[in-house]
Amino acid sequence: MAKDKSIYTCTECGGTSARWMGKCPSCEAWNSLIEGSAEPAAGKNRFGGAHASLAPTSPVLPLSEIEAADFERHPTGIDELDRVLGGGMVEGGVVLIGGDPGIGKSTLLLQAMDALQRSGMNTLYVTGEESGAQVALRSRRLGLVASQVSVLPEIQLEKILHTLQARQPGIAVIDSIQTVYSDQLTSAPGSVAQVRECAAHLTRTAKATGTTIVLVGHVTKEGALAGPRVLEHMVDTVLYFEGDTHSNFRLIRAIKNRFGAVNEIGVFAMTEKGLKGVSNPSAIFLSQHSEPVPGSCVMVTLEGTRPMLVEIQALVDSGGPSPRRLSVGLDRDRLAMLLAVLHRHAGVACMDQDVFVNAVGGVRISEPAADLAVMLAITSSLRGKALPKGFLAFGEVGLAGEVRPAPRGQERLKEAAKLGFQVAIVPKANAPKKNDKSFEGLTIHPVERIEEAMNLVRGLG
Repeated sequence: MAKDKSIYTCTECGGTSARWMGKCPSCEAWNSLIEGSAEPAAGKNRFGGAHASLAPTSPVLPLSEIEAADFERHPTGIDELDRVLGGGMVEGGVVLIGGDPGIGKSTLLLQAMDALQRSGMNTLYVTGEESGAQVALRSRRLGLVASQVSVLPEIQLEKILHTLQARQPGIAVIDSIQTVYSDQLTSAPGSVAQVRECAAHLTRTAKATGTTIVLVGHVTKEGALAGPRVLEHMVDTVLYFEGDTHSNFRLIRAIKNRFGAVNEIGVFAMTEKGLKGVSNPSAIFLSQHSEPVPGSCVMVTLEGTRPMLVEIQALVDSGGPSPRRLSVGLDRDRLAMLLAVLHRHAGVACMDQDVFVNAVGGVRISEPAADLAVMLAITSSLRGKALPKGFLAFGEVGLAGEVRPAPRGQERLKEAAKLGFQVAIVPKANAPKKNDKSFEGLTIHPVERIEEAMNLVRGLG
């Protein structure tokens, strides 16, 4: 590959250089030069050539004259995956899915591709990390013995695009985008320039042909998708695989979705035959205690459109002059704030105590509706007195000690009543009307301040 096909552009000033240098010759910024394709001859841009006919120029029209048609969806046959996607794969959509190595990305996608192929869709699985024999071996382990999914072991972008144009599949999986490279660039596969260039070509192909493309992405040590952040802006949907590799349960969370709800999650269990959807995820996040134990409080969290019951556990122990504050699945800084509110407005002091808080099941709770449950669990552990059986609480607690409403509180309470919970402390604004019979069997205590909640708990005990 000739060197003159690459040009290096400064991300700070936009200046260019024919070769890479540590410092931009124009603005003298360090490490700001990014490789890209040089400007080709007239009429031969890098989006042209064999693929120029894929996307003819569209006319300029006012919004009122553009037909607002709904996107056709293709269910994958895996209910939990369809929930996260917003109902299924969208024609011409681009999905980016990332997660730790070995967490189950390729397994789930192979199962989904087989289900789509059996429903009559033309499928293509492009593997850059495994050989065709390795993919076939995995399909045998998953019980997909007679699968007719087409497999292409290839990492060169131009060959992949040619195959997509020739076969016109309804859905194609690229596993993974970090292994694909383009002859337009001289940098190695997985570099920022290669990932950005290859993703741009594949996205353009998806929009022009109507093929749904699923990109599998590597993640960094911090758990973020590797490569340029612009990769997440290019695609329509970004999914993250979450969960401990030592646990049988996996979560898929939608971080971005142009065709559905964000923060929607799907829950799966890893079995010998692959990933199976969990229809009642609340059972995973609730510990099975024969009798109530101190330091445990159940709350209802909202993940996308799904209310889920999660057990919050707290352990308070003497910590000496330098007490520790540790939280798993919850914001540590918010824990410190809640302890200060608990001391100031409820008279519960933990200055010389170690405080450990955990969300059972490995779930991560980012919404402030967990505040009330966390504070009640801490108080229960400190006093060594368990909360009543069948008890739950949710609500945001402010610095002034007020209990603020949680979004879609009625749906949370209905989920709790459906699972047999008997007592709930909730923000006053979330309390249902007195003549509402949707919550039979559930006694609801509305509160406005944290002091009221503490007094109610003492009375219930």
